[in-house]
Amino acid sequence: MSESCVPTGVMLKDTGFGYTLSLIGGKYKMIILYCLSENKVMRHNELKRRIGTISFKTLSIMLKELEADGLIIRKEFPQVPPKVEYSLSERGLSLIPLLNMMCEWGENNSSPALEAIQQ
Repeated sequence: MSESCVPTGVMLKDTGFGYTLSLIGGKYKMIILYCLSENKVMRHNELKRRIGTISFKTLSIMLKELEADGLIIRKEFPQVPPKVEYSLSERGLSLIPLLNMMCEWGENNSSPALEAIQQ
């Protein structure tokens, strides 16, 4: 068994696990990252349509935070009307295997998967 990511006596926020959660935690950040990994480049309204349940303001805030953390790249085109595209940075791309593992875990442990195991 491997060593704990959160050693005894160490605050969660002061660990690698805590740092990762600070970057991708919350309701929408992982969804935004996953959408960008599937589509490579997306505009604000495309992301909003894809996610569906997110408000314009919340999406704007999440995109600004992801950009500030170096996980996405915002490319602005000088034209009228303004055009802005978002894509994953190299740092953001490095999180995709983690998100894929979460997806795989969910598929293996969702209700239908558990029902199949119990039969």
